[in-house]
Amino acid sequence: MLKSMVQLSTSVYLLGGLLGLFLLSPVLMAPTPASMCTPLKTLNGSLIHRRRYMKHNFPINYTIRIHHEEVFKLSSINRLRLQVEGLDELVLQRLWFQVNQGVLKKIIRVMPERHPSRQYTTELERRFRDVEGVFVQSHPAEVFQQELPETIQDTWDHLTEEPGRVPESSWRFASPKSLLDNFCRTMHCLFSECFSSTEAQQDFSLVYFQTAVLPIGGKAGRNIYVLKAETRPAG
Repeated sequence: MLKSMVQLSTSVYLLGGLLGLFLLSPVLMAPTPASMCTPLKTLNGSLIHRRRYMKHNFPINYTIRIHHEEVFKLSSINRLRLQVEGLDELVLQRLWFQVNQGVLKKIIRVMPERHPSRQYTTELERRFRDVEGVFVQSHPAEVFQQELPETIQDTWDHLTEEPGRVPESSWRFASPKSLLDNFCRTMHCLFSECFSSTEAQQDFSLVYFQTAVLPIGGKAGRNIYVLKAETRPAG
C-alpha cells in the first residue's frame, strides 16, 4: 500500500513538472509564426547569392563604416542571452530587424545607381521589408510597446542615434559580404523553425562563382564602378 502511494506521488510530481514545462515553453521558446516562413524562405533565396554580389562586384578588401552594434553575429546573440536572464526570443528577433535595417541602408548608400549589385541589394531590402511586415502583423500591437530589457534598450538607442552624435570610437569597418553573412546566419538562428538543418549547412558551405558583368558604359573592356569612399579614422 505504501509503495503504491509513493509511486502515485512520484507520478503526480512528474506530471506536474511536465505540465509546468509545457506552460512555460511558449515564453521560453517563442516559436516563429508559420505565416513568416514563406517570406523568410524567399529572403533566404536571395541571400544565397550574396557572395557573387557582395564580394565579386566590390574591390578587394572594400569595407563600409557601420556602428559597432551592427556587427551582429551568432556570438552577439549568445552574449545577450547570457547577460539578460530569461531573454525572450521575440526581443532578439525585434533587435535583428533593427540591426539589419541599418546594415542594408548603409550598403545601398555606397553604391551608385548603375552599380552591378545595386538592383540585387534593393530587391533584398524589399524582401526584408516583406518579412518585417508579416512579423509585425503576426503579433499583437502591445508586444511592440513593452519595455525592453536595459541591455537591449541600450543597444537599440545606439542603433537609432543620429550619425553625427555617434563618437568615432563606436564606428567599425566591415565588408558588405561579412555583414550579409551575419545577416543570414543570425536569421537561421532566430527563426530556426522555418529552416531545416540542411539549409543552414548549405549556407555555410556553398561556393558561388562570379558570372560576367555586362558593360554599363564607359570605355570598352574594363568597367570601373565608383563607390562612395568610407574614410577610416586616423590612427
